[in-house]
Amino acid sequence: MNYSPRNIALLNALIITLIFAAMYVFFSVYFSHFIAWPMVIGILIIFLLSYLLINYSLQQFIYERLKVIYKTIGKAGRLHKRRYKNSQNDDVLDLVNQMVLEWRDEQQKKIDELQKMADYRREFLGNVSHELKTPIFNIQGYVLSLLDGGLEDENINRKFLEKTEKSVNRMIAIVEDLEEISRFESGELKLHEDVFDINKLCRETAEFLEVKAEQNNSRIIVKEAPTKIIKVRADRKRIKQVLINLVDNAIKYGNQEEEGRIVISFYDFHDNYLIEVSDNGIGIPEGSISRVFERFFRTDKSRSRDKGGTGLGLAIVKHIIEAHRQSISVRSQLGKGTTFSFTLKKGK
Repeated sequence: MNYSPRNIALLNALIITLIFAAMYVFFSVYFSHFIAWPMVIGILIIFLLSYLLINYSLQQFIYERLKVIYKTIGKAGRLHKRRYKNSQNDDVLDLVNQMVLEWRDEQQKKIDELQKMADYRREFLGNVSHELKTPIFNIQGYVLSLLDGGLEDENINRKFLEKTEKSVNRMIAIVEDLEEISRFESGELKLHEDVFDINKLCRETAEFLEVKAEQNNSRIIVKEAPTKIIKVRADRKRIKQVLINLVDNAIKYGNQEEEGRIVISFYDFHDNYLIEVSDNGIGIPEGSISRVFERFFRTDKSRSRDKGGTGLGLAIVKHIIEAHRQSISVRSQLGKGTTFSFTLKKGK
């Protein structure tokens, strides 16, 4: 049975009416004065009044109690209330039950998200600690060696001081990259957008990293002709930072067995240009592709750390592209290479 206020009121009104009818019949028989029509009219009036009074009282009683639930549910409850306003179901308790269940599901989702964020923060703090611990221990070891007599030994003092400087520079780079990401996330870092030739900028990037590419047996190829002008609207300095990070990353993880090829391509994409940086390197495992833009994430931590870098380059790249209200993606296949693709608004 549907225990809605209306059904409860109907049942109680019927019981009251039956009691009244029974009493009327009893006294009419007892006093030998039974009149049918007044009894029928009286029964109908009593039934109607009983129903209306009980139904109204129940509705008011229930809604008064439901106010507490609405206050607990808060904004979500008000949204659900509007959703069910025109519902054909008149069982208020059932509607509130549905609202509370949906509100519970929403809160559970929020709890799951908070738990996920907490796990991410723990992992992030662990990564920061690990990344900083290595250069700190290196510095400590070099300084202690120098203090133990190495400072007077001309064969090792300069060498250890140079290694100490490298570790200090690594720590500075990590801190600066973290500060830059923090400024992007807080909205403090403003872009200075202008129209420029992305083809020319890519060639400048290729020239800048040409020596490093040759040292790693790699070649950087810009597919478009040098004379072709491809205008985009963006922050030139930041996009150069993106290109340097992507190309440098491709050089580090290039093909170890044959000549590495880093190819920069351009595609007309409606109101945007799609820029791709592809390599024929070692590739990224499928399970790691979705995490490559996370801070300090490395597919092979031991080998990646030997390659240098702070582990924050791709995270910064993602922040820069998203600050331009554009998107970046990656596709990769183990042993065949990786392609990073991002869009930029066309310049006029």
